[in-house]
Amino acid sequence: MLFSLYIKNFALIQELSIEFRPGLTIITGETGAGKSILLGALSLVLGERASADLVRSGTTKAVIEALFKDVLPDKINALLNAAEIETSPELIIRRELSASGQSRCFINDSPCTASLLKQLGELLIDLHGQHEHQLLLHAETHESLLDDFAQSAQEVTTYISVRSSLQELQQQVKKLQREAAELREKKEMLDFQLNELRSLDLKPGEDETIETEITLLENAETLFTLSTSLSDLLYDSEHSVYSSISSALHSLEKLASIDKRFENHIEEARSAKSIVDELSRFTRSYSSNIDFNPGRLESLRERQLQLQRISKKYSRPLSGLIELCQDLDAKVALEENLEEEIALIQQEIDVRKAELSTCAVTLSLKREKAAHRLETTIQEELKELGIPHSTFIVSITHEEELEGEITIEGKTFTAFARGYDRIEFLISTNPGEKPKPLVKVASGGEISRVMLALKSALAESSKLPILIFDEIDTGISGRVAESVGKSLKRLSRLHQIIAITHLPQIAAMADLHLQVQKSVQEERTVTEVTPLDHESRLQAIASLISGHQISASSLTLASELVEGARSV
Repeated sequence: MLFSLYIKNFALIQELSIEFRPGLTIITGETGAGKSILLGALSLVLGERASADLVRSGTTKAVIEALFKDVLPDKINALLNAAEIETSPELIIRRELSASGQSRCFINDSPCTASLLKQLGELLIDLHGQHEHQLLLHAETHESLLDDFAQSAQEVTTYISVRSSLQELQQQVKKLQREAAELREKKEMLDFQLNELRSLDLKPGEDETIETEITLLENAETLFTLSTSLSDLLYDSEHSVYSSISSALHSLEKLASIDKRFENHIEEARSAKSIVDELSRFTRSYSSNIDFNPGRLESLRERQLQLQRISKKYSRPLSGLIELCQDLDAKVALEENLEEEIALIQQEIDVRKAELSTCAVTLSLKREKAAHRLETTIQEELKELGIPHSTFIVSITHEEELEGEITIEGKTFTAFARGYDRIEFLISTNPGEKPKPLVKVASGGEISRVMLALKSALAESSKLPILIFDEIDTGISGRVAESVGKSLKRLSRLHQIIAITHLPQIAAMADLHLQVQKSVQEERTVTEVTPLDHESRLQAIASLISGHQISASSLTLASELVEGARSV
């Protein structure tokens, strides 16, 4: 509920603080006293557009602060958490407007945008001004309102889930179809590249192997000469290393037989002899196996050039060419299998479409039944509110589409986000008039009463905790005024209601009565708001009956009206 409202330096308001209560709050006051200023301040703190002209002249800034308690914690907490604003059991929203036109917004003392403030305001209050586009005048809201009345949340959830699944499958098919189309366009090129790479019979590391073998063949003579020379030096010549080490080992063994200190080095000499022997055998074998093959060398050079050309053509090394060949092979194979995969998913899509059609029909039937109940309820409410010849229609239409996702009796229809229904509330308030969309109802007083009838019918399902009606009594009096007051009173048991009125029958229903007055203080006009006690309230209601000259009979009638309101 709206718990309190603080206003400073806003239009004619110097400074005031108002505390509200649950139930029905009535605001009265003479024309021009500032009742609209009060609602203007509330609209501003709820995120409406601001103007520097609203700052009280002679001051630097206007401040409006509203305190709310027990207000849709789940939805509001989700909105605030998304904006990284701290939440608490109480909700404080503040708007500051400077004389230069700059505006600052705060939620729970955290700075925020006017856009976020407006989103929050739409979750808190439904303000019905006589000339405003109200929530219920927007056709896009009628669907959710009818679903609330029909209690069809489960059917809507099921429909949304199936539609989401269908859309995912359709996206998969579109993606595969794009890939298939791209592959078809590139097929000739893919085939050419794949055949070219396959014909080369590429092997991992082949380029390095070829380079190594070319180096050996190009240096065959040098290798033979050096290895033969090394073999002579190590073993074959008269004064070879092997012969010298053998002689040294013989001398070392003689020395060790005389001096034991040489024994430790005998094994080292024997090891050296073994190493030289092994190395000499390797060099003899190596030189005997050297390949003098100009033909092989030429073949390797041609292969190397072939690999270099293909690497340059595709701007990839040999390893990259092998990967490319594998990728091309996979793409060609994919193109061959895509149509089969698309066909399988398409079968699943057909199943989902059938499920979606069933869900859409189930939801639509439930809506139609609820629509008939709602039409009757609204028309009965309007009769009580002084519009006896009204016709209220919940229009449910469908949009045929050549390739729609909803199929019913051989026809296909568009699948909207929450069903295949297009829902709009239509009304005629005078006999012989064709029902029209609510937004085209011309009379402000009729709009207010239609809104009140709708709110009464949807009271238990509506998610907006606070309803404000500005001049709901336009064009009514007498019995109708009493009916409007009773309707507001009943509605206030489910919602906090704030209403501006000029009629005593409505004012008498108040749980809290606020009087707006305008006075001159220090040669400046000031608007003030006063909560009325029982006696002052009777005076205010009596003045609505008889004007400034309050008579005993008007006071008596005021008392009777207040007493009668207690039985509502």
